[in-house]
Amino acid sequence: MNLKAGQYIRHSKYGCGTIVERDDDRTTVDFDTFGVRKFVTAMAAFELAQGEAPKKKRVTGKRRAKPPIVINEALPS
Repeated sequence: MNLKAGQYIRHSKYGCGTIVERDDDRTTVDFDTFGVRKFVTAMAAFELAQGEAPKKKRVTGKRRAKPPIVINEALPS
């Protein structure tokens, strides 16, 4: 089967996912419920899935909460 990056596939264990990268040695798939997994291309067993891949939210970096500003003033005596 001649699969390429961007195709929506089904795997018997992980379910449906989108091929992210594929070469002669490795195939990387981003599954809908299991995340990203890598397979040996020669041993991978995929079939084309019906429909389209669901839209995923763009992941942005989490913002760190800024620490509160502490003003350390000497107390009058």
